Amino acid sequence: MKIAIYPGSFDPITKGHVNIVERAAQLFDKVITLVGVNVKKNNLFSEEERLEMVRLATAHIPNAEADTWHGLTVDYAVKHKGIAIIRGIRAVSDYEYEYQVAMTNSKMQPEINTVLLFPDEKYSYLTSSLIRELAQHGKEIEDFIPDCVAEKLREKF
Repeated sequence: MKIAIYPGSFDPITKGHVNIVERAAQLFDKVITLVGVNVKKNNLFSEEERLEMVRLATAHIPNAEADTWHGLTVDYAVKHKGIAIIRGIRAVSDYEYEYQVAMTNSKMQPEINTVLLFPDEKYSYLTSSLIRELAQHGKEIEDFIPDCVAEKLREKF
């Protein structure tokens, strides 16, 4: 079974993230969206809330799962027999960081590949921080995030 890991903070998950999961699900037998726990980040949603939102937003994808992890993604991939780490890339500005992480992961686990996927162009500018800011100011967010996420975001503000 070819398993891919799609890590991120998903605070909150956007339609762009879901689009990446959908694309990865066409390439791999199983895609695990991995809600990362980064103590340096000040998340709006708790780990449990983010995991629930990811599960709800990707429930329509039969070969998609979600999990959390308190360590390096590459270690999770080894433990769960992943062959690839999926990274969504929106613009050239994302590339340098993703390249550094991919090369570091490759040095630690050469058998695990990094696969960069582009979201549909209608989602190419979305970021979770942009969505949080729009929601904080009472703007419409339904075009950017799944309905189940919009509801939870409105509750926060």
